[in-house]
Amino acid sequence: MHALTQPSASKQGWQAHLRLGFEVREGRTVLAERDRHGPLAVQRPFYPEGDVCHVYLLHPPGGVVGGDSIDIQARLAAGSKALITTPGATKFYRSGGDTARQSQHLVVEDGAALEWLPQENIFFAGADVVLDTKVERRGDARIALSEIHCLGRPVIDDAFESGRIDSRLAIYHDGVPLISERLRVRPDNRCRLSLMAGMAVGGTLVISHATEAEADACRDLLFSNGTDNAGATLIEDLLVVRYLGNSTERAQELFRSIWQRVRPATMGREASPPRIWAT
Repeated sequence: MHALTQPSASKQGWQAHLRLGFEVREGRTVLAERDRHGPLAVQRPFYPEGDVCHVYLLHPPGGVVGGDSIDIQARLAAGSKALITTPGATKFYRSGGDTARQSQHLVVEDGAALEWLPQENIFFAGADVVLDTKVERRGDARIALSEIHCLGRPVIDDAFESGRIDSRLAIYHDGVPLISERLRVRPDNRCRLSLMAGMAVGGTLVISHATEAEADACRDLLFSNGTDNAGATLIEDLLVVRYLGNSTERAQELFRSIWQRVRPATMGREASPPRIWAT
C-alpha cells in the first residue's frame, strides 16, 4: 500500500480519508487496520459466511458536495477475503463552484479475494465531480467489482442538463493494465445525449477468474429487449458486463444475478448477498 497523504483542512468541504487493511487470523479474515479522518466510517464487520469479512462503508453526511474530498484505500493481505458494500446510493449534489473528488485505491495481494460491490452513484444536475478508482491485483488475487453511474434522477424526469463528471476506472494485474476507461461529461459537450445513447444509467461489472463457460452462463441473464441494453465479454480472465439503460434498480438486479450465478466458479463459494441489499 502506498503511503497515505493526509488531507488538508479546508473551509470548502469535508476532507476525509478511510484506510482499511484485511488479513487472516485464526482461519478467518479480520479488519486488522482501520484509519479514518472526517465523515467516513465502517460498521462492525459481519461474518455470514464464516471466514469472509463483510464490511459496510458509511458516509454520515449522506451526500457529497463541491469541495468535498473523499479518499478510500483498502489492502487485502495474502489469503484474506472481504466483501465491501454500502448501505445506499452515494449522492453527488449540485456544486456551488468547487469540485467534489472521490478516489478509491484497492490493492489485492496474491491469494486474496475482494468483492467491491457498492450501491450506485447518483449525480444531481449541476454536480462537479472527479472520480478515480484504481485496482491492483497481484498474483492469484480474485476480484469482483461493480460501478453504476446515474446521471440525474430519471425516475422523476430530472435530467443531468448541467454539470461535469470525470470518472476513471483502472484495473492492473501485476502492474499490467487490463482495463483503463474514462467517462467524461463536460459543460462544453453539446452532444451530451450521445455519451450514453441518451440513457441516464451506465454500469460495469468486472469479475476475475472467469472463462468462456462463465461468460456463456451469464448471457441468458442479459436484457435483450426494451430500453435496457447489456453485454458481456472476456478480457483475459476478466468477465466484463456492461449495462446501459434508465434504471439503477434494473442495473443492480442484473449485476447481482450475474454475481450470484458465477460466484461459485470464480470465487469458489456460493453467493451470500449482504443483508443490507434486502432493505
